[in-house]
Amino acid sequence: MFERFTDDARQVVGQAGREAAQLRHGQIGTEHLLLAVVAMPHDPSAAVLVEAGLDHAAVRRAVRRLLGGADDAEALAAIGVDLDAVREAVESAFGEGALDAPAEGQESRRRGWFRADAKGGRVPFTPRAKKVLELSLRESLRLKSGRIGVGHLLLGVVREGEGLGARIIADHGLDFAALRRAVDATLS
Repeated sequence: MFERFTDDARQVVGQAGREAAQLRHGQIGTEHLLLAVVAMPHDPSAAVLVEAGLDHAAVRRAVRRLLGGADDAEALAAIGVDLDAVREAVESAFGEGALDAPAEGQESRRRGWFRADAKGGRVPFTPRAKKVLELSLRESLRLKSGRIGVGHLLLGVVREGEGLGARIIADHGLDFAALRRAVDATLS
């Protein structure tokens, strides 16, 4: 199936693996695919989300809120430390993702599109992320595109509809039907 992916879509899949690794997540989920899509604002389909205010920083904040450190944040809040404020201060001083940098030596274990995990294997896809990849192929066939592009991956996230990627889109107040129409228009 990957032979049908455009170069940009391949970059999205590779970036999803890097996003998962940077966030120290053991699997590539729909949220990482969404993060990777919005990391390509030059793509017309990704621009639909960015123009609606759902850019890379907003998606990353949502992923952290939904998956990362909720217990730590609550514990620190109990003693008067606002973890979000600390993270924002560090990122404004050192750049976005400064606290999520890969551990020393991790770069050398990269293979193919995906960063290697601690055992030297590839970071696996969650079942929902695998479903998104399958649905992106179906979206490409529906639109008679011939190739799978970034927009088809985004449509796959929306069509799957139950993963964290779709939840982040919905939590941002975007209507799935309107988003589908807008992305379809960029692909025609």
